[in-house]
Amino acid sequence: MERNADTAVPPSCEGVTVLFDGACPLCRREVGLYQRLRPLKPVSWLDVSDSAVDLSAAERARYLARFHVRHPDGRVLSGAQAFVALWLVLPGWRWLGRLGVLPGVTPVLEMFYRLFLKIRPRLQRWARAASRLTTCPRRSDP
Repeated sequence: MERNADTAVPPSCEGVTVLFDGACPLCRREVGLYQRLRPLKPVSWLDVSDSAVDLSAAERARYLARFHVRHPDGRVLSGAQAFVALWLVLPGWRWLGRLGVLPGVTPVLEMFYRLFLKIRPRLQRWARAASRLTTCPRRSDP
């Protein structure tokens, strides 16, 4: 029996909840950039790749496949709509969120997001390889 995503992921009372893939090096980097900002409204961060997060296999797969943001009223947005919702509460990004809500802009952003999703696995492999090259192994002291 599949649980309702609304009960599996508790809503934030005032702000948005970002559901992101913490196992993805690209996602971690982007979320890290957003987390360093002081949001205009509360933002909760939920790494759905973490097995401790109570999700069914279907929910986890859905949340890992695309970027999601949950509003306090329980609405869950995906893809470009989710990015726009997040950008609207982040200083320095709000202008892009305001642009994204203009008629016809979100579908264009979604088109680019879907293109990104097609190349995401390749970019993830490159990012993982690059991080292995830049990570220096510890040397043991003699």
